[in-house]
Amino acid sequence: MAALTRLTLLAPLLLLAACSGHGDESDNAPDPVALVALGAVEQGPVARTVSLYGMVDAGPSGTIALAAPAEATVSQIVAPVGTHVGAGQAVVVLSPSPATRVDLAKAASDASAADKALARAQRLRSDGLASDADVETARATAQSADALARSMRTRTSGLTLRAPAAGVVQAIAHQPGDLVPAGTSVATIARLGDLRAHFGVDPGVARQIRPGAPIRVMVTNSAAPIEVTVQSVDPVVDPQTRLASLYARLPGDAGLAAGETLSGTIDTGAVGNALTVPYAALLDDGGQPYVYVVAGGVAHRHDVDTDVASGDRIAIIKGVRAGEKVVTQGGTALEDGMKVRTR
Repeated sequence: MAALTRLTLLAPLLLLAACSGHGDESDNAPDPVALVALGAVEQGPVARTVSLYGMVDAGPSGTIALAAPAEATVSQIVAPVGTHVGAGQAVVVLSPSPATRVDLAKAASDASAADKALARAQRLRSDGLASDADVETARATAQSADALARSMRTRTSGLTLRAPAAGVVQAIAHQPGDLVPAGTSVATIARLGDLRAHFGVDPGVARQIRPGAPIRVMVTNSAAPIEVTVQSVDPVVDPQTRLASLYARLPGDAGLAAGETLSGTIDTGAVGNALTVPYAALLDDGGQPYVYVVAGGVAHRHDVDTDVASGDRIAIIKGVRAGEKVVTQGGTALEDGMKVRTR
């Protein structure tokens, strides 16, 4: 009985000791350590780089319009938009409209009648029944009628519109069956070798750009950029995009065609003596940019204000100091005050 009593008294003490032992194990567990890569906060001049987006345009002298020589209907589109065509290649086939057919028949009939009138005036003159003036009047009428008939034949025989030079079909203004008035543009050809890049830029940025400034142009599906220079800046704002226009001549061997999309970058100046961090160090929390600064093996969150980006670095207005180390890899898994070790 005495032994049972002693066990009863010792049980709470044993339980307390057991609980105390588990508590010591929890307290002694190591803090989590994150594996990160670091970059430095540097100070120096930073190029103010602006991203550009645009497309390939035909140069000022590189656009060729193919117009209907007479009123006609569109019969066939041989070369749709985007087709590369050679000199003399058919682009659109037209056929005379009913009105044009009537005009052609009338011109031929008038020319025939005028020729007969001239011949009659000449016979009458030889018989002394008409004057020289009568003959000259008939001759002038016949010449005018013949010229009109030849013009109509020439125009209606040229209803297959062909590319006068090698290029790319940039636009087709009509569809098969459309009635096209005489002189109306039916198709547009962008001449090869006379292309330019057309970028839309903020009007404020446009005022900072001068002809001759270098642009690095990236072409879709091409790894290597094209180095070109600004040809001209048009400060007039497009009413739809609210952007000014920037133009640059493209090399003829770039393999580009009008209508292709482009992107690029241009430096518009420099920010002197700015603090920069690797762009990879920048994180975002609901619109608030921040970085993790590492000191003594511990990462501390620093909210920052950013400025311009230049290459793979971005300028920081406030939030860091020169020489500090910032996390460039592994930052998304960190919390403020977490211990870190470098890769």
